[in-house]
Amino acid sequence: MTAFLALVRKDLILYLGDKRALLINLMLPIVLAAFFGSLFGGGGEGNTGKIDVGLVLQDSSTAGVKIAEGLKADAALRIVELPLEEAQARVRSGKLTVAVVIPPGFGDAAGKALFNAAAKPDIPLFYDPSQSTTLAMVKGMLTQQVMQIVSAEMFGGQTGEKFMDSSLQELEREAAHGKDRPALRDMLASVRKFQQAQQTTPAKAGAEGGQAKAGLSMPFATRDEALSSGPKYNAYAHSFAGMSVQFILFMGVDMGIGILLARRLGIWNRLLAAPVSLTSVLLARAVSAAVIACGLLVAIFLCAMLIFKVQIANPLGFVGVGLCFALMTAGFGLLVAAFGKTPEAARGIAVFATLIMVMLGGAWVPSFVFPAWMQQLTFAIPTRWAVDGFDAVTWRGLGMEGALAPMAVQLAFALAFAGLAIWKFRSDQR
Repeated sequence: MTAFLALVRKDLILYLGDKRALLINLMLPIVLAAFFGSLFGGGGEGNTGKIDVGLVLQDSSTAGVKIAEGLKADAALRIVELPLEEAQARVRSGKLTVAVVIPPGFGDAAGKALFNAAAKPDIPLFYDPSQSTTLAMVKGMLTQQVMQIVSAEMFGGQTGEKFMDSSLQELEREAAHGKDRPALRDMLASVRKFQQAQQTTPAKAGAEGGQAKAGLSMPFATRDEALSSGPKYNAYAHSFAGMSVQFILFMGVDMGIGILLARRLGIWNRLLAAPVSLTSVLLARAVSAAVIACGLLVAIFLCAMLIFKVQIANPLGFVGVGLCFALMTAGFGLLVAAFGKTPEAARGIAVFATLIMVMLGGAWVPSFVFPAWMQQLTFAIPTRWAVDGFDAVTWRGLGMEGALAPMAVQLAFALAFAGLAIWKFRSDQR
């Protein structure tokens, strides 16, 4: 046991003496986690960025101008009025996400289209092909503005009055030629009476509390309420979990590469010549790696708690998930050393495998944004369980029932990795 502890102590001293390794494995995850956390909403205050939208206003009608004003007043949009050519150029170069063109005569044509589905005017939309999701959001906001402004203009504005008068005259001419459409004529006549009633309403009604004329609007509003068992959602919690998993795994890779370097330099043979078994040497290296991983995890999340207000809702669960992840990292490092031919080849393959595990594990972006088939695939990735476990014990606020499954799966991977590595080392020693 004295030799075993001496081997663990030696590895810890060597690692702590390497300032470059400490910088990479401690500072970089903090910096990247802070970046990704701010990108996905920060501390949950909802200070999300506005969508940059170019507006090409070619319609000088009342409806066209009001639509433009409504878009400018939307809190989610940052509207910049531009000529058509400049708007297209900015979208092509990626300086604008979407450009909206309100073409000449759109207000009049859209009003008429309320009663004639065969003559719908188009609103050209130019968008960055990498921002299709943003396009859908802008189209929804544009639809709301067009419906409300155009319907208000048709039912209460001068454009609507002229359209009703001309439409009724046209229907009378059709009736004289035997093409009577009584249902449409009655509806338009009723709208015209409504317009006349609006005109005769005293102007002072608005000042006395009467409602201003408005068109069709969305028939509902949403009331958003975020639900979780834990503290207020903090995007930094997920980002720090993901970046901790990524860089601590890289530390495990370095531990495995260190074994290969020791083998190349002959240090490994001298260790095995000492009165200590191969299994003890490997387990000592794994224990030291697990201790380092736990230390890094504590330091990173301590920074997250002090600076970014991340809360650990289940401390006991956090300790359990962190310990199992540390053991899984140690087992992964031994696996890299066992199957690596040379330090150079092993480093390339191990880094690639680590990045794949981190990506599929949801460390960069939450796994729920993946396609359904990929979400099912990620359950076979140990990092998915690590990230989900840290989420469960931080911002989700789940009890031990949310931590036990991630702990068990990671522990199973740790035993599988370590067992396979020890078997490989023993086979090579024969």
